[in-house]
Amino acid sequence: MGTHVIKMPDIGEGIAEVELSVWHVKVGDMVVEDQVLADVMTDKAMVDIPSPVHGKVISLGGVPGEVMAVGSILISIEVEGAGNYKESAQPAAVAVSAAPVAAPKVEAVAASKPVAASRPAAVCQGPMVAREADERPLASPAVRKHALDLGIQLRLVRGTGPAGRVLHEDLDAYLAEGQSNASAPIAAYAQRNDEEQIPVIGMRRKIAQRMQDSTQRAAHFSYVEEIDVTAVEELRAHLNEKHGASRGKLTLLPFLVRALVVALRDFPQINARYDDEAQVITRLGAVHVGVATQSDIGLMVPVVRHAEARSLWDSAQEISRLATAARNGKASRDELSGSTITLTSLGALGGIVSTPVLNLPEVAIVGVNKIVERPMVVKGQIVIRKMMNLSSSFDHRVVDGMDAAQFIQAIRGLLEQPATLFVE
Repeated sequence: MGTHVIKMPDIGEGIAEVELSVWHVKVGDMVVEDQVLADVMTDKAMVDIPSPVHGKVISLGGVPGEVMAVGSILISIEVEGAGNYKESAQPAAVAVSAAPVAAPKVEAVAASKPVAASRPAAVCQGPMVAREADERPLASPAVRKHALDLGIQLRLVRGTGPAGRVLHEDLDAYLAEGQSNASAPIAAYAQRNDEEQIPVIGMRRKIAQRMQDSTQRAAHFSYVEEIDVTAVEELRAHLNEKHGASRGKLTLLPFLVRALVVALRDFPQINARYDDEAQVITRLGAVHVGVATQSDIGLMVPVVRHAEARSLWDSAQEISRLATAARNGKASRDELSGSTITLTSLGALGGIVSTPVLNLPEVAIVGVNKIVERPMVVKGQIVIRKMMNLSSSFDHRVVDGMDAAQFIQAIRGLLEQPATLFVE
């Protein structure tokens, strides 16, 4: 028998250390080639570390949340064959999953309808397996999404796939078994004294660090304005009825992206990045719009590149593609970096007002609140209109208050007279 030692790999980003986020195995487990052993977090991505060999885990080199140097011992595996020691400084392959590049406010959710809003509670606890609270079972992104929609804690489900992988059939079995063996509900007024401590590690730590960094470094100020979106919603409904079957359905987001593009022509100081260490502002002609998207591992900001060159349907398709990739953990580093301004929407949960946090080094973020019907006075008459607030934040070190207000008023004018979105 021999020992195969896997060292913390060089992810290739010029970094010297990474954070160990979660173990998928424990000492004594038998592992197979390509089975994911652990997830590690860099500044830009969550990285799966797979096993290059078959064997038995004999030691782990760190605990979740620990920052480990590249080249340090990650895990030791007992393998068959001659020799007492074999070292692997780089696993056979490292699978990169998307991490937020510089996430705006944690409350912001996906560009499409949030799954959490309609997620049913799990009926019960069916065929179960005991795992540690931070242990992440093997499962495909589709299975993880299915479990999230059902309100099932994946770590409680026994996996029947290769190496214990959880399958769709396992989720069905969990629910079916639980429906027949559901335990009595807890009394509505029963006292509770339980506590749960949740380490802030991995993706949540990165989000926390970036939120803190943004609020400490930038001079945030917010500006809120209400917009009558009746006309643009009528246009959207008309276009969907006429072209939806052939070109795809339009949400409001592509219209907002178009409004940003047109308004920024007169406010180039807002489509900018600020390097506060070098004291340099870079204004960009290209409009790369970050669209805040909620996933089951945290908030991500995929980027619609060159929005200035896209039609409504082109923007809609790219927003949908990027949101799906981000939620499934398939977005690349390039798709999650390089934005020049961010758009964040809480959809139906948008509330009246929000205070989005800047996505540094950008100097502006535009937050979209929910659409509500309200009585409004138009030409002396009380009429029902569809109203929506924009809650936007700016870096006061770069953007003056008057410029910010005029920028949002320009967006308001474009959306209230949507034909002007397309007049050159």
